[in-house]
Amino acid sequence: MDKPILKDSLKLFDHFGSIKSRSMFGIFSGDTMFALVVNDKLHLRANAETEMEFKQAGLEPYVYKKRGFPVVTKHYAIPDQWWDEPTRIVAQGRYSLDAAEKDKQEKESCIPDRIKDLPNLRLSNERMLKKAGINTIEQLLTVGSLGAYKALQESQKSPLSIELLWALEGAISGQHWSVIPEQRRNELLSALS
Repeated sequence: MDKPILKDSLKLFDHFGSIKSRSMFGIFSGDTMFALVVNDKLHLRANAETEMEFKQAGLEPYVYKKRGFPVVTKHYAIPDQWWDEPTRIVAQGRYSLDAAEKDKQEKESCIPDRIKDLPNLRLSNERMLKKAGINTIEQLLTVGSLGAYKALQESQKSPLSIELLWALEGAISGQHWSVIPEQRRNELLSALS
């Protein structure tokens, strides 16, 4: 159901650069996600500076449930009538891409203090890693995702999901686990065997 809107959105934004769709209909320029298509609607990303403007324009944020609680995203649905004005969508898309790139640069310049603050990881992951002897981000970077995963396998009684390996790789490389390239996943799996 979302694919026609996704296809139309990709066409509109194709002159922004390397435009791709991945991870559940997210729209990326290079490695920066600035839009997503969900529930048959195009949602453009806002940041702290642009969020008020989006709200004043009457745009609604995408909300999903996580563990039964609503999570309000920074992606705002464009009104259906905007499809009659493609240049407006392109202009807002450019605005969203600039905001997303600015946020990404700011986030990359901030180095977290704790393992749980890395992408994809939570307090429970930090505790597991500490139990396996990996107490700091520096230690995690030194042993790498594969070394950390193997240390976790040795310290845990129950089997680990392969998604944890992707989460560790994403945490180290500073990206969401779902965008780990297939080639890198295959390299990790081969080294794990």
